[in-house]
Amino acid sequence: MLAIIQNHPLVTGTFLLLLDLLTWRLIPSEQRSWRVLCRTTLFLLFSAVIFEAGLNPLQPPPWPDSTLNLVATALEIVWWLFCARTLTVALGLLMPRFGHAGRLLQDLLGAVIFLVAAVAAAAYVMQLPVKGLLATSGVMAIVIGLALQSTLSDVFSGIVLNTTKPYQLDDWIAIDGTEGKVVEIDWRSTHLLTNQGSTVVIPNSVAAKTKVHNFSRPYDITGVSISLKVSTQVRPRRVLDALEKTVQGISALLATPKPKVAIKGSDLESMEYEASGFIRTGENKTEIRNLMYDLAHRHLEAAGIAFNTGATPQPWSRPRLLLEEVKVFRALSSEEKDQLSQLMAPLSFSAGQVVLALGEVSESLLVIGTGVVSAAVPDGARMVEAGRMGPGEILGEEGIANDAPSQAQFTALSSCVLYRIEKDAIRTCLDQRVEVRTALTRLRSFREQASRNLLLQKPQAIKKGGFLSWLHKKQ
Repeated sequence: MLAIIQNHPLVTGTFLLLLDLLTWRLIPSEQRSWRVLCRTTLFLLFSAVIFEAGLNPLQPPPWPDSTLNLVATALEIVWWLFCARTLTVALGLLMPRFGHAGRLLQDLLGAVIFLVAAVAAAAYVMQLPVKGLLATSGVMAIVIGLALQSTLSDVFSGIVLNTTKPYQLDDWIAIDGTEGKVVEIDWRSTHLLTNQGSTVVIPNSVAAKTKVHNFSRPYDITGVSISLKVSTQVRPRRVLDALEKTVQGISALLATPKPKVAIKGSDLESMEYEASGFIRTGENKTEIRNLMYDLAHRHLEAAGIAFNTGATPQPWSRPRLLLEEVKVFRALSSEEKDQLSQLMAPLSFSAGQVVLALGEVSESLLVIGTGVVSAAVPDGARMVEAGRMGPGEILGEEGIANDAPSQAQFTALSSCVLYRIEKDAIRTCLDQRVEVRTALTRLRSFREQASRNLLLQKPQAIKKGGFLSWLHKKQ
């Protein structure tokens, strides 16, 4: 056996290398311990072949004038590379990868090990002047570094990002104005999955230099905000009051941290306002933002604030404008709405005041003109908030349609103005217009079903923006 190894070291070494590649392929990647054990064993056997053949990787081959010198040199160089590879896989087993930072650390250590092996092979086996080689390598490194400056910047930025971890996989972030979910972080770039379903690849150097907005931290809440511009002719306090009612009217916004409204900036023509808050991670952020914009428009309209200052002022009164918003009265003609609006009487409520109590039979139909009203349904001995209502929404339809008591309690969360339409007037409208009666009955049935679903904790048949959204749609 020893004679075969001494006479045919190249054949034996090549066989062991092929066997190493074969076992690495055949053993599943999940069985990492077996793969490392087989590679270590084959490396030891390969080392035994080298030493039995009279070779020493720390010295050049002993046959400088023989034809075996080239073969021996190749075997010793392969030994150094085989040793480096064995050390890297053993290191991977001893130091498990904890995310991308662990992977980058292992890759860096592996690169250092291979670099040391290459320098050692050049110094011990090929007897090259290492100092001159390192100097030449330094010059080459400078040339290559200048040529690959942008790529190297991305690589080192990736190392910094994976070490400091400003964001991780599955985080929802915004980088340089691009918003999306982190689906991959590699050496060079960060991959974001946007709302449109497309993937945006952002170089790590850009992510390291610009402001990163991480919406997923803290991990249990996510920020949501809207911004809009209003003419500078409108007093800011009026706009801020309307936007404060907007954020107060969305139950999905968390009470802590508290939603806030602020002025972002202004120019000669308009002022920019921002309303922001936090929602639970997993809530549909897009739907809540859409609802915030819709509520902002309704509350600003209720406050008499128009977005388009160049538009012709509408001659209608506030009650008449509300009837255009209430979908139950959609079938009425313009003349009928004019007559009905003259019968609407305003009622003022302060924050915390009960607008319509549970079990009370309403003697009128109430239309919310301004403010926020909370609707709560009984769940045993306690009341559960089902949703919040804003301008253009109605309550008291049970008493109007069938003289039935209210199935919910409605409480003003802010100062409110509601417009009352007496039962006789609205019933005359119901008798004359079957479409209005049908719409009112459908709204009542839908709200009752939604209340039952809420108490049973079942998903509602229609869930688009929550309780407030379906109230708005059904009117």
